[in-house]
Amino acid sequence: MATETLTLGKALNIGLRKALENDPKVVIMGEDVGKLGGVFRITDGLQKDFGDQRVIDTPLAESGIVGTAVGLAIRGYRPICEIQFDGFVYPAYDQIVSQVAKMHYRSGGRLSIPMVIRIPFGGGIGAVEHHSESPEAYFAHTAGLKVVSCSNPQDAYVMIQQAIASDDPIVFLEPKRRYWEKGQVDLDAPLAEAYPLHAARVARPGTDATLLAYGPMVRTCLDAATAAAEDGRDLEVIDLRTLSPLDLGVVYESVRRTGRAVVVHEAPSNVGLGAEIAARITEECFYSLESPVLRVTGFDTPYPAARVEEEYLPDLDRVLDAVDRTFGW
Repeated sequence: MATETLTLGKALNIGLRKALENDPKVVIMGEDVGKLGGVFRITDGLQKDFGDQRVIDTPLAESGIVGTAVGLAIRGYRPICEIQFDGFVYPAYDQIVSQVAKMHYRSGGRLSIPMVIRIPFGGGIGAVEHHSESPEAYFAHTAGLKVVSCSNPQDAYVMIQQAIASDDPIVFLEPKRRYWEKGQVDLDAPLAEAYPLHAARVARPGTDATLLAYGPMVRTCLDAATAAAEDGRDLEVIDLRTLSPLDLGVVYESVRRTGRAVVVHEAPSNVGLGAEIAARITEECFYSLESPVLRVTGFDTPYPAARVEEEYLPDLDRVLDAVDRTFGW
């Protein structure tokens, strides 16, 4: 078993490399993905090894990147589009919502759009405006798209390959503040036997309350659970992993045991994923709840300047405060 300690970014790089090796129809396209290897070096070395016809440096035009990928997907290719930063995806939003999400339905099922749109998302890196946003709700709301987010190196390595192999268009959200965090990755595990792409998973078992998160906030919730244990509280942490479709069976099972739930994400609370998750938990687990489902989120403001972003982002103290409030009912 080839288990290695890798950063999340390197795990993505190796996963992309395997996809390129296994299928000649896989192509990567985006701004600076080739010679530079991507602004976060996720595609480092891939153009050198696979050539500039498969790892393609594009013009600075997100709508053109995604629009070209739609044509490639219709013709049988499996394009992977890199959106350099989350806030740069909006010029391509028309293409994603009007073409990528609709083509399979519009063609009566005759056409598939097997493409992946990779988006580094979230804050915590001290970046300037439009570089630290959390646009997941836009895409999760759009019928015809699937949306997933990895939170650790093992999932990054497996999930990117699963997304590329899928015949559905997938928005693949990468937690940029976690690119450099390390973990164990099994490089030999057969993809067919891997944990399903569209399935949530218990990241830490517990009995007293359930923390629900995805992407960058999973680590924050795990840290909160560790801190809570020092005060005698046993918190369960669930990594949602898939935002559309939501996989809530494991969530309902957990909340029925613990009676308390806190949803954590960086995006603003207004019409965010947390609202949908809280509503569904309330519908399905009402008689098991000991308190309302609470949310810990970013604020309903544009993402702030880097010098004050730590005041905006959910942190360990805000998560633990929400847990305390669930016990106050």
